[in-house]
Amino acid sequence: MEIFKIETNKRDSFGTKHAKAYRREDLIPCNLYGGEENKSFTVKPLDVRGLVYTHEFKIVELNIEGKPIKAILKEIQFHPVTDKITHIDFQELVEGKKVKVSVPVKFVGNSIGVKEGGTLMPLMRKVIIKTTHDRLVNHIEADITPLALGQSIRISELTIPEGIEVMHDANIPVGYIEIPRSLKSAQDAAAKTEVAATPGE
Repeated sequence: MEIFKIETNKRDSFGTKHAKAYRREDLIPCNLYGGEENKSFTVKPLDVRGLVYTHEFKIVELNIEGKPIKAILKEIQFHPVTDKITHIDFQELVEGKKVKVSVPVKFVGNSIGVKEGGTLMPLMRKVIIKTTHDRLVNHIEADITPLALGQSIRISELTIPEGIEVMHDANIPVGYIEIPRSLKSAQDAAAKTEVAATPGE
């Protein structure tokens, strides 16, 4: 499991006025909650770029006044005009306490349908899972190897590691193999020919 380390700066002043002052200094006000004590601090935008602007899921290690604390990114606020990050909330990972996180779906395998000219069409890029921090994973795998043209893979068919609960209905499709237009046209033409040739139609 990849750990993303972030250096933090002590935050002594609070409130909207002081938050704006921190932002003018190119610092992002942050909060950490979920543990024994909530903490407030600031981080530099460059230090969180690899965490915020990625599709990957990562556990965060915050260095708060010399003490490493593991957490997950919970919420980010952006400026409506400049799109700069204005605030970040982190949730502390506590031993034995379950958390809900959104992790990417990773499609693996060589689909039968893709080999026949079909295209993998992802329907869900991420899934929400619930587990303890020691069982967190970077992604959930979806093995599309047995999928033929027109077939889909559902939540119930994902490769779920032990101790992880997926928070979606088991029948929801995650992705499917789209039939190419050329093949659809050929199938439709064949079907029309068959109907026309059937006596009594």
